[in-house]
Amino acid sequence: MAEKLTEEELITRIKGEITDSLGYMGDTISQQREQAMEYYYGLPFGNEVEGRSQFVDSTVQDTVEWIKPSLMRVFASGDEMVKFSPHGPEDVKMAEQATDYVNYVFTKDNPGWEILYSWFTDALLSKNGIVKVWWDEYDEEQREEYHGLDEISFTALVSDPDVEVVEHTEYEDTEYASESVVQMPGMMEEQETLAGQMLHDVVIKRSSYDGKIKIENVPPSEFLISREAKNIQDARFVCHRVKKTLSELREMYPDKDLDYEELGVGEDDELSFSSERLERYAFDKSATYWEGWGDPTSNEEGLRSYWLHESFLKTDYDGDGITELRKVCSIGSTILENEEIDNIPFVSITPVKIPHKFFGLSMADLVMDLQLMKSTLMRNLMDNMYNQNFGRYAVLEGQANLDDLLTQRPGGVVRVKSPNAVMPLTTPPLEPYSFQMLEYLDGVRESRAGVSRMSQGMNENALTSHTTATAVNAVMSAAQSRVELIARNFAETGVKDLMIRIYELLYKNQDKERVVKLRNEWIPVRPDVWNDKYDCTVSVALGQGNKDQQMMHISQMINFASQAMSGGLRIVNEQNMYNLGASLVKAMGFQNVSDFLTDPSQIPPQPDPKQQEMQMEAQVKQKELEIKAAEVQLKAAKIQQEYEKLAVDSKLKAEELQLEREQKRAVAIGAT
Repeated sequence: MAEKLTEEELITRIKGEITDSLGYMGDTISQQREQAMEYYYGLPFGNEVEGRSQFVDSTVQDTVEWIKPSLMRVFASGDEMVKFSPHGPEDVKMAEQATDYVNYVFTKDNPGWEILYSWFTDALLSKNGIVKVWWDEYDEEQREEYHGLDEISFTALVSDPDVEVVEHTEYEDTEYASESVVQMPGMMEEQETLAGQMLHDVVIKRSSYDGKIKIENVPPSEFLISREAKNIQDARFVCHRVKKTLSELREMYPDKDLDYEELGVGEDDELSFSSERLERYAFDKSATYWEGWGDPTSNEEGLRSYWLHESFLKTDYDGDGITELRKVCSIGSTILENEEIDNIPFVSITPVKIPHKFFGLSMADLVMDLQLMKSTLMRNLMDNMYNQNFGRYAVLEGQANLDDLLTQRPGGVVRVKSPNAVMPLTTPPLEPYSFQMLEYLDGVRESRAGVSRMSQGMNENALTSHTTATAVNAVMSAAQSRVELIARNFAETGVKDLMIRIYELLYKNQDKERVVKLRNEWIPVRPDVWNDKYDCTVSVALGQGNKDQQMMHISQMINFASQAMSGGLRIVNEQNMYNLGASLVKAMGFQNVSDFLTDPSQIPPQPDPKQQEMQMEAQVKQKELEIKAAEVQLKAAKIQQEYEKLAVDSKLKAEELQLEREQKRAVAIGAT
């Protein structure tokens, strides 16, 4: 049985992996990405000759920037970038809620559009685009003030374990006591008790624990992976390396006693040096600052920066003979965090995937040679035009004034001593094959990248009155097939994995109910009660053709469905027509379908006329019965009233008779 690794052995393993991956990526991958960025920015090639044209073509930039709109339209134009499908009828509601909430988390809780834009740009330019997704746990603190609390309220407030008292003032409620003397005279004992009541003014700090999904783009220069890796999840070593100030590190690890003297100045700075990273900021001349060379605040302890390595490696740390995935955060030889985890929180995309390799090909890799050739050709053409416009001259030595000759101005005079002292040199004309070569190179770019002048809207001769819609669609489809393949590659290898990761993190971590607005309704969401992800499938919808084609196809389907319904065919119902109409509304660019159409499933069903008639008859009969019952009650009340009247009359008569008897008795007694 192997022994457990010590921290020294673990950090040695990590340093070795960093050195190996930096060597691989720095010598090959990083140099290629650096060159791609130089071409993207249109920087000089380094072979320029003074006094000659230094033109630089923009093929790389044009290719990247013209592909991005198509990709953004595919993934960011709708409300549902990803859809979870149920496996059974019991999963329908869960799948709908998961679809809505996962998309909500990506687009609302995180800047989804910006993430996609940077993600796609990195992939198109730097081979691979990297996104990091994780569950971010945090503590929130709120400052609250309370005035005039009685003893019971104050005790209940401060007994909360999440409450910390910042300020506290205790005083006697004299105002209440004086009022009680006026309002409650004759109750002196109770007044004295109230007069002694204590009130509290308190300022507290309430802490709450929560978490959320966080997604961020990782610059390619900050991402390391073992050289034999085929994908991220199966890689032996993956690392995210980023500069952090000492102040930021202390906030991230408050339980660690971080001393800048013990951390040193960064022993891995030489290893972390990246010309690619410098080139990324070469466009605005900010590379010097980003390496910390000219930072005027670097002498301040809290602003001193260090390379934080967040490493994910497979290792037998506990010595049980089985490797596990661990997350280790370190600065130099100092380990800040070491824990076992389930997944590596990175997702990668590449436009041209190479089988069995992690790094693919970027669009810049495909067209950089074309930019060099077009730049070279254009420089020669421009030099030729300069020579033709301004010309060159043969001058007999000593027979012409060279200052006059070199001064180019309209109407200028050149002083000569003989008629033939100055003779123009003939410059060969521009050959037509030069322009044909430029056209050829544009065609090569179109075939490699799928970006044509027609798709860019730049070819004025491409569409004529004789060009049929079918021909246009055929040409556009052929030009866009490469872009659609890139979009499908992004969807299957990156976007789908990202959304599944969001689903998993929500399912495992969000155990509190959250009320969000989904489908124009406020819905409570509890992801921890969802089914496991394997009960659902994920599909990323890619557009079939452009928006005009989609609208045309949907319109044709609506016409067919209308004819089928009017003809009595039972192959189309109201729900089918609504779905077609909703698709047309979305294709037009409107997202709120409910503003234009009403879902038939949301309309209460109309009652059956026969059933409605029977209900009316029943209501009439019920009313008649109620009337008869009221009549019976009225008769009974009259009888009861008459009975009561008879009883009263009988009682009065009995009393009268009793009174007469007593009067007669009294008279008889008096007579005797």
